[in-house]
Amino acid sequence: MSQKDGSVSGPIPIFKHVIFVRREDIDENHHANNVSYVRWMQEAAIAHATANGWPGSKCNELGVAWVARRHTVEYLIPALEGEKIIIRTWIGDWKKLTSRRYYRFLRETDGKIIANAETNWVMVNTATGRATKIPDPITESFVIVPEQIKFG
Repeated sequence: MSQKDGSVSGPIPIFKHVIFVRREDIDENHHANNVSYVRWMQEAAIAHATANGWPGSKCNELGVAWVARRHTVEYLIPALEGEKIIIRTWIGDWKKLTSRRYYRFLRETDGKIIANAETNWVMVNTATGRATKIPDPITESFVIVPEQIKFG
């Protein structure tokens, strides 16, 4: 489940994506498995891109797609089954071929930060599979937000 914060027109700088930790997310240590975090990061990124007018289908019309180059996750406290987690995500930078996206995972009940994460995404040409320049219409649809921001 995703939602915009407010009814602001134009790009959404920091996107709010809400998930619930499901039974299948839980591992033998009785908390959310690291694989679930990567899935949630992808879901949040897709939801943010879609909310800013760039679903995968629109990228495909331009002959481009995003591919993850690297994920980094810093786990701070465990996420447990049934918990509602708020994922805040934003674009930290654009380079010619890549974009860094940040994520902050917050437990809804007390606002504690569960994890911080980032993904280095690379734009690829869907016909060749090779890295390509990020089209200007895409970069113009997002707002760059520094990684060091403080928010709840």
